[in-house]
Amino acid sequence: MPDPVTLTEPRVGVLLMTYGSPVDDADVARYLRAVRGGRDADPELLDEFRRRYQVIGGSPLIPLTVRQADALEAALEGSRGSARVLAAMRFSEPSITTALSVLAAEGIRDVVAIVLSPQYSPLLMGGYARDLAAAQAAIGDAAPEVTVAGAWHEQPAFVEALAGRIRDTLAALPDGEGATAPVLLTAHSLPKRIATDEPDYLAQLEWTATAVAEAAGVDRSRWTFCWQSAGHEPGEWMKPDFADLTPGLAAAGHRSVVVAPVQFLSDHLETLYDVDIAAREQAEEHGLCFVRIPALNDDPGLIDALAAVVRETRAGAPAAAAVASR
Repeated sequence: MPDPVTLTEPRVGVLLMTYGSPVDDADVARYLRAVRGGRDADPELLDEFRRRYQVIGGSPLIPLTVRQADALEAALEGSRGSARVLAAMRFSEPSITTALSVLAAEGIRDVVAIVLSPQYSPLLMGGYARDLAAAQAAIGDAAPEVTVAGAWHEQPAFVEALAGRIRDTLAALPDGEGATAPVLLTAHSLPKRIATDEPDYLAQLEWTATAVAEAAGVDRSRWTFCWQSAGHEPGEWMKPDFADLTPGLAAAGHRSVVVAPVQFLSDHLETLYDVDIAAREQAEEHGLCFVRIPALNDDPGLIDALAAVVRETRAGAPAAAAVASR
């Protein structure tokens, strides 16, 4: 357990924000409609997503985020104050409005909101600030002030937590493969038109991949930063896709490959299906031993990093905070 973060009175609220997931099969259509800005998914896409969620037995993202919130709340308990930490989903319950309303009802006046992506893009993640502002408006005068943390990918505890996962995964490979196996460090793919407008965000992702690989002791010749989980919208998406690299790795004589997402913090559809099922099948068709590092979920290192984000955001770190105005 990380050292408690010293807080001053009054009590602080914290929201851990992410997309959310469908509650069950019947909720998939509503969830996709919400993610797509009110547009219904066509029947083929809806059937495919229902199939994927059924294959993985439903997404564990919401309960995992609640576990992260509980662990962070415990870490933030200090002798000079305390914290109330809640999970808050953009497209599911508990929603951002629901969570902020709970904090308001408990008399909390100041809230730190953290997007559960270490890298921050105003374009891609501005919806969280808009939803927070809408929640404040709905609550009215009792609404807390909210500060949204910016990018936190440089937190040492976060980098080391991922690096440790890579070291442990490589060490567990059979027949000494860990000394030579390539490592694919992945981020969620983007439409190329959006990536062109977000050079800072791309730089954060690449910085993370480099820092994590170096901390894990993986030689530069062995690792590649690449993309995964390209969407179903028309247009060109970022390349290379990690699954498309595996045939070439096999042809080059490699027998194993390790996949390490550097953006995803919890298990959800993009890890449990896109990596563990779809990409694994493609890699194994080419004779590769395919291994993904375990997701951080509520790893103490991640909780330590989130506690540091709360502390630095409350202290007004200039590069790490944007205020959600009312």
